[in-house]
Amino acid sequence: MNPIYQIICHTITGEDRPLSRYQDTVLLIVNTASHCGFTPQFQGLENLYKQYHDQGFEVLGFPCNQFGSQDPGSHEEIQHFCQTNYGVSFPMFAKIEVNGPNTHPLYQLLKKQAPGLLGSEAIKWNFTKFLVDRSGNVHERFAPTTKPEDIAPAIHTLLNASH
Repeated sequence: MNPIYQIICHTITGEDRPLSRYQDTVLLIVNTASHCGFTPQFQGLENLYKQYHDQGFEVLGFPCNQFGSQDPGSHEEIQHFCQTNYGVSFPMFAKIEVNGPNTHPLYQLLKKQAPGLLGSEAIKWNFTKFLVDRSGNVHERFAPTTKPEDIAPAIHTLLNASH
C-alpha cells in the first residue's frame, strides 16, 4: 500500500479520516487560508471539484496559519467562511502545519515526493497544490500563483490514464 494511504487526517469537523478512503482517486491537496491574496482560489478549486468529482477526483483542503497568520480562525469559522463565500463542498480538514518540526505527516510525504524550486521541500505560501495520481504518488507540485483552472488539463490526463 502506498504510504499516503496509511495516513489518518482529522476533518474540519473533528472526525478521523484515513486517506486510504481515497485510493484509486485523483487528489488535489492544497494548504488553504481564509485571509490571503490567493483566497479567491477557493472558487476555482470548487469549480474543479464539481467538474471532475464524478470521474474520481477529490480536492482536499488543509487550512494553515503559518504564512502571515492568514487563517487564524477556529475550525467552525473557517468552514463557515469557505461555505458562505465560495460554496466549498469539497472535504476540508483540521488546521495543520506544513513546515517546521510540527509538519503534518501528509505534508512530510508530499514535500519529499515533489520538492519545489531548486529541490527545496519547504512550502513557500498558502495555496501550494499537490496533484496526486490514482496510485497515491505525487504527479506534480503547483505554486500558489498557479490558478486552479490551469491545473485542469493535468487532472483530465490523470483521470483518463489507465490504472
